[in-house]
Amino acid sequence: MSEVKSILLVGVGGQGTILVSKLLTQGLIKAGYDVKMSEVHGMAQRGGSVSTQVRYGEKVYSPIIGRGSADILVSFEKMEAVRYSQFLKPDGIAIVNNHEIAPMPVASGAAKYPEGVIEAMQAKFKTIVVDAAKIAQDIGNSRCMNVVLFGAMIKAFNMTNIDWEEILKENLPAKILDVNIEALRRGMEATI
Repeated sequence: MSEVKSILLVGVGGQGTILVSKLLTQGLIKAGYDVKMSEVHGMAQRGGSVSTQVRYGEKVYSPIIGRGSADILVSFEKMEAVRYSQFLKPDGIAIVNNHEIAPMPVASGAAKYPEGVIEAMQAKFKTIVVDAAKIAQDIGNSRCMNVVLFGAMIKAFNMTNIDWEEILKENLPAKILDVNIEALRRGMEATI
């Protein structure tokens, strides 16, 4: 593979965006790719936006994804999908978690959460909507929503040749491993 692929993961602080980017990076490195990753935390500890850029290929010189150059955008919160959509290629894929986290102006009542977010993404990009929060709750652990989205991304971007369950085993504590393996599988199934 000589072409460099770019993946942008976005969400709100506390959603596990950075963990997914680290799992992704480690899996790609094990598969023999040159990988570069960049994180932007912003006001993550206060519920602010978090973005991680992962680029991989035979040789990658920069971790930075420019506007209009991401092959895939994985959004852990649906308004973040719109916020970062300018980075997605016109023929890129957006995976959007059908989940809302009210930003401070909405939580305080000063603004309303925008309507039609999913529809706006679907009008412009190939968009896969995943109800990762519901899937995670059905599994029994709402905190594994991030791994559900990880599984959806793996399937949508045809990255199934890597042993992702082994990557989870190497990086997650034993007490949460089984639920996260189930979350990975269910995320992949949600993208069929």
